[in-house]
Amino acid sequence: MSRKKVTAAIAAAALLALTGCGANAGATSASSGDDFPKKGKSIDLIVAFSSGGAVDTAARLVQPVLEKELGTNVEVINKPGAGGQIGYTQLTSAKPDGYTIGATGSPSVVVSPLDPARGAKYTRASFQPLGRQVIDPAVIAVQPDSPYKTLKELLDAVKAKPKSLTASTTGLQTGEHFALAQILETTGAEFAPVHFSEGASQATTAFLGKHVDVLVANVSDVTDLTKQNKARVLGIMTAERSPSLPDVPTFKESGYDVEAGTARGYSAPAGLPDAVAKKLEAALQKAIEDPEVVKKMNDLGLQTSYLSGKDYQTFWAGQEEDFKKVLPLVQKKD
Repeated sequence: MSRKKVTAAIAAAALLALTGCGANAGATSASSGDDFPKKGKSIDLIVAFSSGGAVDTAARLVQPVLEKELGTNVEVINKPGAGGQIGYTQLTSAKPDGYTIGATGSPSVVVSPLDPARGAKYTRASFQPLGRQVIDPAVIAVQPDSPYKTLKELLDAVKAKPKSLTASTTGLQTGEHFALAQILETTGAEFAPVHFSEGASQATTAFLGKHVDVLVANVSDVTDLTKQNKARVLGIMTAERSPSLPDVPTFKESGYDVEAGTARGYSAPAGLPDAVAKKLEAALQKAIEDPEVVKKMNDLGLQTSYLSGKDYQTFWAGQEEDFKKVLPLVQKKD
């Protein structure tokens, strides 16, 4: 039940792009926004994870195009911690005037306000989605000299000795944490999660230093590692093989019905004036779909999957309903 619910939102993304429903939360048609952005006033783009990870990299790729389209400076500001919650809190606490936007990624941004134990000061309604950029499938990797050559060998070993191997996540209730829960539910293999709340860069550093046995990450996090022979990717959690990792079998090919990944985009605090929202959405679409940006994203293993602001909002709402049903899988104490 649960693993299908988790993947439903991701698998249906292309269809959701066609729905055209939803509305900008709290937008007001009365504001003209003709003077946005004011000359010399920069826009802050908050990234809720540390520099060097996929979220930060994608933001810095769109940054120069946003500056060109909006005619002002756009500053990427990293606010890592608590699995993205610190950055999301700062984003939603900002004035909804268009001068503060942020990168938002699910499951973290979707799930954190659903769990009362997290104490989040925001809900989905606190965000105004501006556009989705990418869906990044999850993978599982081991050290190049690991005795485990296949996904089956790894999972069989963990099934025989539950929690005998540690596995990284980028924080509680993040994509990697959900992926581990899905693996447990589907295969019976229970890893011991180690949560690195500052993001993928911190988790990868720990893996490279051999402080964790298994790296659970996204395709974009391991593309360069495989080229440099610093990681052996055993499986990808998506329906089809990744163009960036063509030799890596999917979990399904190995006999396990597991699909997981992270969806990422950009949002503002809820309540933007309509005209300001339209300017930001138009600039983001240009930046996300810019041929050079798309090419650089592809080179990093990041497959562009654009959705407009209203379709991203619809996608987000669908994910919220699905994740509510599977939240117990990642609420238990590890």
